[in-house]
Amino acid sequence: MATTLACLMLAQSGVMNAQQQTDAQQKQQQAIPDAPAPALLQGVTPGKGAPAPASTDLLPPADQSAPSSALPATPAAPKTFAPDDQAGPPPEITDAKTFTIHKQVDFVEIPFTVKDSKNRLVPGLDWREVRVYENNVRQHMSYWTVDPFPLSVALVIDQSLPFDTMSKVNTALGALQGAFTAYDEVAVFTYNNGPKLRTDFTAAQSARLGAVLEQSKTTGREAYPIMDGPLAQNTVINGRNVDPNTSANRGHQGLTPNAPREVHTLNDAILAAAVATTKAGKGRRRIVYVISDGKEYGSQAKQKDVIKYLQRNDVAVYGTLVGDSAIPGLGFLDRIHMPFQMRDDILPVYAGATGGQLDAENRTNGIEKSFAKIAEQVRTQYTVGYYTKEPFVDGKYREVEVKVLRPNLSVIAKRGYYPSARDSAPTGALPQTAK
Repeated sequence: MATTLACLMLAQSGVMNAQQQTDAQQKQQQAIPDAPAPALLQGVTPGKGAPAPASTDLLPPADQSAPSSALPATPAAPKTFAPDDQAGPPPEITDAKTFTIHKQVDFVEIPFTVKDSKNRLVPGLDWREVRVYENNVRQHMSYWTVDPFPLSVALVIDQSLPFDTMSKVNTALGALQGAFTAYDEVAVFTYNNGPKLRTDFTAAQSARLGAVLEQSKTTGREAYPIMDGPLAQNTVINGRNVDPNTSANRGHQGLTPNAPREVHTLNDAILAAAVATTKAGKGRRRIVYVISDGKEYGSQAKQKDVIKYLQRNDVAVYGTLVGDSAIPGLGFLDRIHMPFQMRDDILPVYAGATGGQLDAENRTNGIEKSFAKIAEQVRTQYTVGYYTKEPFVDGKYREVEVKVLRPNLSVIAKRGYYPSARDSAPTGALPQTAK
């Protein structure tokens, strides 16, 4: 009996434990919330994807999105905030035309040459020995270099020279290319009754330049003969002059020919060459090199206007004087201009105003050497620069002067310049001690 009772009690306790475990599991299952019912998507077309979500909270963070492999076509403009703006940032600006890039255009560069009392070049100057003045006010030197610059030379050949002078120039032209280096470029102009472009800028050592110089040779101008003597008597047959060049007065001892006036359009030729040099790249020296006797008549451009253009665009005029202008005494008298007469020599005015130099030669050997001499003077120049404090685009002429703190030296530089609105900046290194 006892054993039977014990077995019944154990069976009842097991049933109760199983029932308690079942109740506990049911309580745990009731504590877990039910899953939400799936939302019905409306407006979805098969094959075209789902519409964009209404809220940006469901979008992934920006830093987790995949980077784009393409650059934007136009960068977005940055937002700007005013310090006292309490209403929030202004609307974003996307118009590229509203941005302005500011660049200094007040830099003035002055190349100059220094010679001693014997007209020899003076090397080895230091920037501490140089003073620069603009309108008689000393300027702070910001740029200094003695390095040579590549040259952009517009060569102007006078074809209205007399026959004998033109033959000397033609012979000497073969030595012109030897005065330049492979880094230089040369354009060729000729003029007689108006300038003519023979070739645009080409390499100074190219075969093209040699061929163009050969084609630029000409016979020159024939001198009009002086008609006098016994054969200059007029001849009258049946009351009429046989030769229309003779005088109508019988017994007149000379002829009265109507010789045409000589035309020497030097101003127009220099202006055309100066315009061509403005195409030169940055960091090149702009030179107009004239081979002429300096006579001027018949140009449409005025000398003062041409000089203003040269000074505004940093173009220097160098030249080789030939013919009568190269003779020391006669060349000096040619500079004296008589009213209503042809100007006999205007090249010294151009050279002095632009900081250039002239070399007077009357023989073929001297003309050949003058090419190398002029090129050496240009290549061994000093260059100084400063930032002017004057309004750079006011259009007024500014006088400049370069002085060297050594005795018995002469400085050759341009006398002034006209400001230009084109961008200007130094093209070389700046010494640390000169800042």
